[in-house]
Amino acid sequence: MPETMTALFGGTGPDWTVRQVPVPQPGYEFAGEVAAVGDGVDTPAVGDRVMGTTPESFAQFVLADHRHMVTIPAGLGYEDASALPTGLLTEHGAMMTGGFRVGQSLLITGATSSIGLIGVQIAKALGARQVIATTRSAGKRELLEGAGADVVVVTSEQNLTEAVLDATGGDGVDLVLDHVAGQTFADCLPATHVDGVVVNIGRLDKAESTIDIDALSYRHLRVFGVSFGFTRAAELGAVLSAAADQVGTAVSEGHVRALVDSTYSLEDAAPAAARLRSHQAHGKIVLTVP
Repeated sequence: MPETMTALFGGTGPDWTVRQVPVPQPGYEFAGEVAAVGDGVDTPAVGDRVMGTTPESFAQFVLADHRHMVTIPAGLGYEDASALPTGLLTEHGAMMTGGFRVGQSLLITGATSSIGLIGVQIAKALGARQVIATTRSAGKRELLEGAGADVVVVTSEQNLTEAVLDATGGDGVDLVLDHVAGQTFADCLPATHVDGVVVNIGRLDKAESTIDIDALSYRHLRVFGVSFGFTRAAELGAVLSAAADQVGTAVSEGHVRALVDSTYSLEDAAPAAARLRSHQAHGKIVLTVP
């Protein structure tokens, strides 16, 4: 990406909270203009506006696999685009893994995370009949409702299983996107419809979970775990491409957006990191690179 343009990059929490350095080095999302392509690469082309994912993306120039970037949809600026790729590919990929179909009901746990919010929006954009979203904080109910959630479950005040069953007439949801794991994952099983699917995406709580096998077996549930990392380059490219194809229009029309908390220049990375560590940020923190 040429220095004469503004290249923008979206940061993710683990990069800064783990490294604890003044200037964050890794980063996993970016948006900008293609400056050069390798031999045999037809798309994208030099000059194209793209967003994508790759390690070490906090830089003026980013080296990325051409399969791991897509054209920025019309109407989307660099700041918004830079914060979208990880959530877009993760949530859409998880829904496709779960066999999502138009008219189904979804439960999205940990939905106030930046990625979970994108999942709520994608589910509604793709025709989910009902989206139930969870949060630990009652103060974030409006945030979820604004993203499109039909029902909000405040897990610090409500029993997750009972609340979901009440909201679905006792049937449970067709598909679960679980970002929390731990006890929440176990509570999702009896809240899922017979022959339904549970897809674990993240571990905001902890990786270990003790489940009731009866809830799994008697309901004939299918359980998947997904992690769209860089070790499977071809798979990651296919997941991102499919997400862009199926959700690109919704992004262009403003129905799917990453929540951006604040934007800093790269030279102000230290206060940006402090903002992230404060746990007061709602959504992504974006770094702009001149």
